[in-house]
Amino acid sequence: MIITSVLIKWYHKNKRHLPWRDTQNPYLIWISEVILQQTRVIQGLDYYLRFIRKLPDIQSLATVSEDEVLKLWQGLGYYTRARNLHAAAKNIVHYFNGKFPDNYTDILKLKGIGKYTAAAVASFAFNEPVPVVDGNVCRVLSRLYAINYPADSAEGQKLIYSLAEKIIDKKNPGIFNQAIMEFGALQCVPQNPDCSKCPLNKKCLAYIYNNVSLFPVKKK
Repeated sequence: MIITSVLIKWYHKNKRHLPWRDTQNPYLIWISEVILQQTRVIQGLDYYLRFIRKLPDIQSLATVSEDEVLKLWQGLGYYTRARNLHAAAKNIVHYFNGKFPDNYTDILKLKGIGKYTAAAVASFAFNEPVPVVDGNVCRVLSRLYAINYPADSAEGQKLIYSLAEKIIDKKNPGIFNQAIMEFGALQCVPQNPDCSKCPLNKKCLAYIYNNVSLFPVKKK
């Protein structure tokens, strides 16, 4: 599909070089995804490097005290994330013999992991073709297909997910998921995107009809 290949080509040319993109280690990918929830990349990078330096694998995270985990998390906020990380590491040791589960269904069973994080780890680490749908992906697809359902409604979310499933690269789902998220973060930004330089502007219905600012539609 043209959209898929364009996104991947754009990604290889424009992506930010971040340490969690240079690995297929599910533990490191998981830590980065949890840290980046509610946290800007620039701020999260320092925390990520400090965290994995101190706790480089599942066993070290599972055996350390919760106080030590919270100390490493200090300043990031949303401390439930840190507590869930600690609990999930213990779950992995207890139920999966210390080996990170290698599929979306089992990853989703871990404490504090939702559909987004499970899909991210499953596709980035294990190349499982499950779409990752975050705010960036939602915005890109809402504009490309001029989705009139509110993105924060059940109907809108279902449609966006189905479109993500349709265009995901089945052979390289991890790269594709990272590509469309990065595209939303750097190119198809929330306010005043530079659509004239967008490689998908000839395919984007919102741009064609000159109403990019209206998408994604919200309930309000």
